[in-house]
Amino acid sequence: MKKVLIIEDDIHLVELLYIHLTDLGCQPSIAQLGKEGLQKMIQDSYDLVVLDIMLPDLNGFDICKQIRSHDIRIPILMLSAKSEEIDKVLGLELGADDYLTKPFSIREFIARVKAIFRRSESQTLSLQEVPAGAFTLGDVYIDPHKRKVLLKGKVVELTPKEFDLLWLLASHAGYSYSRKDILRLVWGYEFDGYEHTVTAHINRLRSKIEPLLSAPAYILTSWAVGYRFTDAFSPQP
Repeated sequence: MKKVLIIEDDIHLVELLYIHLTDLGCQPSIAQLGKEGLQKMIQDSYDLVVLDIMLPDLNGFDICKQIRSHDIRIPILMLSAKSEEIDKVLGLELGADDYLTKPFSIREFIARVKAIFRRSESQTLSLQEVPAGAFTLGDVYIDPHKRKVLLKGKVVELTPKEFDLLWLLASHAGYSYSRKDILRLVWGYEFDGYEHTVTAHINRLRSKIEPLLSAPAYILTSWAVGYRFTDAFSPQP
């Protein structure tokens, strides 16, 4: 049974979501305040968090940022009355897995929830397709289990999405991914409009691991395609 945490202060919406999630076979829990929801996310394990942005105390953006800083990888579906693209992009860049604008239909909500569950299961299976242990490429050391990255022996602080992006590229060194491929594999999205999110994360990742930004040595641009990690180095255990 999938455990779902609903962090929402609109009690009527909470009741509606609770009923339909229960009908879907889920076990919902409720928090009407951001701090309460954040504490539950840290203390317990969930298969999904439905997170409202406009809460009485902490807003959803802050909650998402804090939970990702703890490296907790719970899928997050954000809900908001804000429809501006910048709010959607901000939510996704902070680590949300999907974003629904109020008002929305229950049918669409359930479809998004099912899609998130499918992506979570497929991402778990895909771990079998990449190197199982830590390895070094040039001066970059990557440990997928501890989610740790070292550059010349020094810890590189990465956000969860930055690590996922680096791992995707480095574990398939030499293979070129389009922005759409990266968006689908790292963020789980298969539609247009958010490719600039990939570019922004590539730029931030390069600023943290590249010795010279004007001439990247690790994360290379594949012209007219997308990005790849250099295959100039042989992986060293």
